[in-house]
Amino acid sequence: MPVVFSPRVSGWRTCTSLALVGLAGSTGAACGSSQTQAPSEPKGNFPVAARATFPTRQRLAEHTTLVVAVKNTGPKALPDVGVTITDGTPGQPNMGTQVQAFSYRLKISNVANHSRPVWIIDKPPGPCRYSCQNGGPGGAATAFSNTWTLGELRPGKTASFAWHLTAVQPGAFVVNWRVAAGLFGNAKAVTANGGPPSGSFTVRISRKPPQAYVSNSGKIVTTP
Repeated sequence: MPVVFSPRVSGWRTCTSLALVGLAGSTGAACGSSQTQAPSEPKGNFPVAARATFPTRQRLAEHTTLVVAVKNTGPKALPDVGVTITDGTPGQPNMGTQVQAFSYRLKISNVANHSRPVWIIDKPPGPCRYSCQNGGPGGAATAFSNTWTLGELRPGKTASFAWHLTAVQPGAFVVNWRVAAGLFGNAKAVTANGGPPSGSFTVRISRKPPQAYVSNSGKIVTTP
């Protein structure tokens, strides 16, 4: 079942009206305009091989890293390789971008923002300059919900997306990822069998944080 990516306004977004993300096969629209932004994005399927790593057993306050590696296995360059992070719960992995990346939806009414963090992003993909160093989404962030891009990816090359995270909410949560060849739906990333390059992790976060101390030699030692 395909994931539907919907526009969402948050502190990271620069437009009050965002287009549907092209990963769902739709064409993006300019902020405040009905004109397409994708006339130069090539059309077609772009073969890739994608893999991801993320610990499925974590603890509160533990530092971990989600890595999604995308290799261009086709003969043409991907126009703008990207990854979108979506939320979900066990048994319902494709909830889309109703909340910010690495967050869950607070199921109560009468709140202005239903998004609550499961992980804090310590360092997002891409260059980490002034915005990133002050808690921003980093140089690879886009105006599309929960989507980061690393630019053109030439044949045979690999792009690595890494989110350095700290767990702040105990429980069981689903993190989904999906790769795109471009943002506006013309260029579609596909696996060797023609399907969408995507995956999912069900992560259980323990309430017990890791314990750490400084040894006599000055090293930080973390114990179970």
